[in-house]
Amino acid sequence: MERLIEAALEARARARAPFSGFLVGAALEEEDGRIFTGCNVESASYGLTMCAERVAAFRAMAEGGRRFVRIAVAADSEALTPPCGACRQVLWELCGDVEIVLVNLQGAQETMRLSTLFPRPFDAKFLD
Repeated sequence: MERLIEAALEARARARAPFSGFLVGAALEEEDGRIFTGCNVESASYGLTMCAERVAAFRAMAEGGRRFVRIAVAADSEALTPPCGACRQVLWELCGDVEIVLVNLQGAQETMRLSTLFPRPFDAKFLD
């Protein structure tokens, strides 16, 4: 777990957030122990901004990752910052009910399942 959290904190340092100043890093761990990182990247056209969690998930897909166990999300906020709604949807579809580890720079930490944050997800079963 320590390696995953450290990867999320390192990814946060690479974030590009010139408008909000809110830097976020994420690290997604696959069953085999590989870790895929992502950071938030803001755009002047705010709708084009991408969150760290989705960057990590898309990077994992691009690099062949398919079976994930947990994701760590690191932000510099007193209150631990969970994934936004769009990230919850993408994580559910690509990762399933993974463990979510929220951390901040002060060392606070909380762990929960994605299903706790996203109790009634929309997914492929509704498309049958």
